[in-house]
Amino acid sequence: MQTLAHLGDAGPGAWILLTPLLWAAVMIAAITFLRRTAWRRPDALWRPASADHPSPLTILGRRFASGEIDEEEYWRRLSVLEEQFGRRGGGK
Repeated sequence: MQTLAHLGDAGPGAWILLTPLLWAAVMIAAITFLRRTAWRRPDALWRPASADHPSPLTILGRRFASGEIDEEEYWRRLSVLEEQFGRRGGGK
């Protein structure tokens, strides 16, 4: 009886058994990659991370613009935030 994995003749030998293992490894790697990136949050690849979590300065500006806090409170909190996070354009 002739088989493909027979080592004695000109067949491919035992290496033919590695082909399904190689394809399984490629599929597992692709699925793992997709689960960690695009499938978790489909728009995560195109939208910057800061869109989900606005900076404290942005939140403060929105609260001032909507009238939740007055100008004095705005400047007081802004100075605290700049001390904690550094100047807006120049870093620490």
